[in-house]
Amino acid sequence: MYRNSYQITEDILDNLTKTNGTQVTTLVRQSNLSYSRLISFVSKLTQSGLINKVEVKGKNTFIITEKGRVYLQEYKKFSTIAESFGLEL
Repeated sequence: MYRNSYQITEDILDNLTKTNGTQVTTLVRQSNLSYSRLISFVSKLTQSGLINKVEVKGKNTFIITEKGRVYLQEYKKFSTIAESFGLEL
């Protein structure tokens, strides 16, 4: 089964909550996405303020923002409610 963009966004944000900053290579593996697809999502998430890109030891690292944490929490609540009614997101 394929994931939609909301599910992929949830995976990326969820992976970022588990660490104190994650590099692109790690996110590619954890999110099970190609590099180009991940960069597309990361760009959108950065523009919307859900994640930040910072440079740590010369490498681009991504961290989730407070806005991203709130989005993830609310998305999980909505997903649970939708599933309880038999709906698939």
